[in-house]
Amino acid sequence: MKKLTIAITLLLMTLGVNASSESDKAELAKRLAPVGQVYVAGAVVASAEASGPRSGEKVYQTSCFACHGTGVLDAPKKGDAAWKPRLEQGFDILLKHSIDGIRNMPARGTCADCTDDELAAAIKFMTEGV
Repeated sequence: MKKLTIAITLLLMTLGVNASSESDKAELAKRLAPVGQVYVAGAVVASAEASGPRSGEKVYQTSCFACHGTGVLDAPKKGDAAWKPRLEQGFDILLKHSIDGIRNMPARGTCADCTDDELAAAIKFMTEGV
């Protein structure tokens, strides 16, 4: 009799563990869902909205401020006199350096999705009043 009771208990426990409600399955699916997606260069991003070009201030605040707002790695701050020798080289050279990178500055200054025009607008914003 003990063996039969143990067998029935184990059977009921196994069924109880395996039986789950739909909400449990939904929670499990949510926890196992990927946290991001991978996009191949040149592929069209499905969720991207056509918002038009970003302003120089917007690009500066989202991508440039980390270095140019704090002066880290000798990055000239917005409106600082350190821009003068750079501006004397000409705006086209300055834009080329922002696109290709120079010394401590990475290519496109950490804004991989910025267009050349957006980078130019950011440079103009940072050099206002110099």
